[in-house]
Amino acid sequence: MPFYARIFLLIAGYAVTLLLIRWVILCRKREPVAAVAWILAIVFIPILGGVLFLLLGINSIRQRRESKIAAARDLAPKLPDLGQHQLRDLELTRQQTRLASLIDKECRGVLTGSNAVEIIADTNQTLQRIEEAILGATQTLDLEYYIWQPDRTGTRLRDMLIERARSGVKVRFLYDSLGSMALHRKFLEPMTNAGIQVVPFLPGSTFRERWSLNNRCHRKIVVVDGTIGFTGGMNIGDEYIGANPEIGHWRDTHLRIEGPAVWQLQQVFAEDWYYSTGEELVDAVIFPPPRRAGQGITQVVSGGPDGVSEPFHTLHFAALNEARESITIASSYFAPTVPLIMALETAAARGVKVRLMVAGKSVYPWTVWVGRSFYDSLLRAGVEIYEYKKGVLHSKTLTIDGAWSLVGTANFDYRSMLLNFEVALALYGEGYARELEEQFTSDLESCRPIRLSEWDERPLLRVFVENVCRLIAPLV
Repeated sequence: MPFYARIFLLIAGYAVTLLLIRWVILCRKREPVAAVAWILAIVFIPILGGVLFLLLGINSIRQRRESKIAAARDLAPKLPDLGQHQLRDLELTRQQTRLASLIDKECRGVLTGSNAVEIIADTNQTLQRIEEAILGATQTLDLEYYIWQPDRTGTRLRDMLIERARSGVKVRFLYDSLGSMALHRKFLEPMTNAGIQVVPFLPGSTFRERWSLNNRCHRKIVVVDGTIGFTGGMNIGDEYIGANPEIGHWRDTHLRIEGPAVWQLQQVFAEDWYYSTGEELVDAVIFPPPRRAGQGITQVVSGGPDGVSEPFHTLHFAALNEARESITIASSYFAPTVPLIMALETAAARGVKVRLMVAGKSVYPWTVWVGRSFYDSLLRAGVEIYEYKKGVLHSKTLTIDGAWSLVGTANFDYRSMLLNFEVALALYGEGYARELEEQFTSDLESCRPIRLSEWDERPLLRVFVENVCRLIAPLV
C-alpha cells in the first residue's frame, strides 16, 4: 500500500474514532462507567471496538422512543378501563402499599383481586398447561415470545396453533427477531397459510437495530380467550423442558393466571401489537369481562427502554430497601447495577437475611463469570450466595419479608433492568411468598454454597477472568 494511502487511512481512522467517542458521550450520559468502557474499547481496539459499539452500545430505541410512546398514547384511550377492577381500601401493610403505589406510578399497574395464580416450577408441567389452554381456545390466542425454537417442541406447539386457527380461532404471534432468529420462512409459512398473523417485534427497523443485543422484547406472554394468561421465564424449545442432552435439566418458574390480572397482561400484548402492526386490539372479544377466579391480589409490571422511567430497576431498588426481615432472589443472569449491589449489601448489613441463587451453569458460560465478579463484596456484607448445579437455572423470582413477591421475565442484571422490554407479576400475600421460598429451599439441595473463606482462596487466574468480565459487563 502506498505511503500516502496509509497516512489517509490512519487519519480517517482517527477521525472515525473521534466521532464515535463523541457519540458515546452523547448516548451514554446516564451510564458513565459504560461510557468509559466503550471509549477505551474504541481507542485500544481499532475498528472492532467501533463496530461492537454500533452493534451493542447504542440504546437504539431512544431514536424510536417517540413512536413507541405515541403508539401507547394513541391506543390507551381506546383500551378498556382497568381502573374499574382496581382494589381500593384494601388492608395492605405499609410496605405493600408503598410498593403497590410505586408500580401504579411507574407503569400504570393496577392492583386487582379475585385472581387465581398458579406458580409452576416444572417446565414440562408449564408446557402441558400452555398446551391445554391452547387446545381449549375458542376465540383468540395471543402469544409473545423472546425465543421460540423450530425444534420438536416448537414445531408441536406451532402445529397446535395451526389447528386452532383452522378451527376459527384468531391467532396472533409476536416474536423477537434476534431471540427467535432460528425461525425461518419454511417454519413460519404453514402458520401464515393457516391465517395466523406472524409479526416481529421491531417492525421496519434498520439492520443495526434489528440485530442489536439491546432493546430486545424479552417478554413471554400467552393469553387465551382473554381469560387465561401465562408469563414467566420459560421460552419455547426442547432445551426448556430438559430435552436437550447437551444442556440437561432446566429449572424455570412460570405463572398461570386467571382473573382481572389477565386484562393487564392482555393490555401489554395489545400495546406491543399496536406498536408492531398498527392494529388496535380493543374490542370485547379481546377483553371479555373478567370473572372472579380466586383470592389472589396481584399487579402486572411492564417496562422497557421506551419511557423516561425504568420500572424494573426502580421497583427492585425500592423493594430491596423496603425489606426488614428477608430477601430471597433467584436469577439466571446476575450482573446488577451499582445501586442494586448497594441495596443488597446495605440490607444484609442492617440484619436482613439476604439469599441469592444464581446459575452455576449457563448456555452462555461467560455470563456465569460476570456474576462471580460481584461475589466478593456481597459475601463480605453477609449475603448468602448459592450456585445452582443440577442444570441450568433460568428462574427470575424475588420475595420480600415473606409477604411480597415478583415473578416474571426480568433477570437481576443490567440488561433486564435498563435495556429490554420485560413483564412480571407482583404477588401480594404470604401464601405466594411461602410457596416461592419453599421452592427456593428445595432447590438449595441442588446448589453449591459459596463460602467467603473458600472464595478468597480461588486462583488468581480465575480472579483475572472474573474481573475482565466485570469490565465488559457495562458494555452490553
